Amino acid sequence: MAAPRGHVPGQSLHGGDARVFKLERDAHALADRLPDLLIEADRIAQTVAHGIHGRRRAGPGETFWQFRTYEQQDAAQLIDWRRSASSDHLYVREREWEAAHTVWLWPDLSPSMTFKSHLSDVTKRDRALVLTLAAAELLVRGGERVGLLGLTLPTSSRRAATRMAEAVAAHPDAPQLVSGRPTAARVSRFSGLILFSDFLDPIDELRESIEILAAGGATGHLVQVLDPAEETLPYEGRTEFVATEGGETWIADRAESLRARYQARLKAHREALQALAVRLGWTFLVHHTDRPPTEPLLTLIMRLEGREHGYRWAIPAASSMRAPGAEGGA
Repeated sequence: MAAPRGHVPGQSLHGGDARVFKLERDAHALADRLPDLLIEADRIAQTVAHGIHGRRRAGPGETFWQFRTYEQQDAAQLIDWRRSASSDHLYVREREWEAAHTVWLWPDLSPSMTFKSHLSDVTKRDRALVLTLAAAELLVRGGERVGLLGLTLPTSSRRAATRMAEAVAAHPDAPQLVSGRPTAARVSRFSGLILFSDFLDPIDELRESIEILAAGGATGHLVQVLDPAEETLPYEGRTEFVATEGGETWIADRAESLRARYQARLKAHREALQALAVRLGWTFLVHHTDRPPTEPLLTLIMRLEGREHGYRWAIPAASSMRAPGAEGGA
């Protein structure tokens, strides 16, 4: 994928020392913002959780859920004889499923995610991190275990989001977070994955990492986080693009002349991501940073609950959020 991965006007690095100092400043700035991001994540989780019932489903737990009529494949010891005695039918007591899944979360905190245009109030990195923490909060409330992919062990503690934030603050430059691609780890088939990234690395590299994660049968969800300017390329006239990774610069005399070709390449790249998700039985959606963070989170939770397709972890189809039609000048 070519431009605009991480292109942002007005930034340039000169030499290795400048890059080290910049990374250190970014790390401190991220640590300073984490308390505010945690508060925002909790607020978002509260908003999404409002009106959503618990993820109840039949299983080998201890808590009574409901009666249902006896079926031929049911074991005789499951029959509730007291309830059946008052009817002409046999009834089985179903118990609520209490076995927790492990859901691995991964926010892409690579330099390209620091991009923020005039069309948005937040960077892609902050939005990805907030979505990660809010998802962790909601999943733990639903009885699941959560962990940062390649960085923390799974936990069902109510402080899971705080522990994740602390891990990010302690290891802001960890390769698992800043490489631009998810850690190529073996994940069990009974686990789930939620990956937040711009996914603008070359598709072959992304495909390799994601296929390794899916090799064990784990289900997953790809959330592409983009600034609206990366969707529309709204710049006009002579425009300088400066990469956040490496500091390379490129000047376009008429940026508007690039728009059609750029959007075609972005569309092709996204279609390749969608095709990968469909082939793996994963889901895919796009979130723009000028939209409320509750939108992708609500979609994810609904999918995790299986409300769309009969209580399954993932649905074998790709889906996108509405793309904004924002336009503007550089």
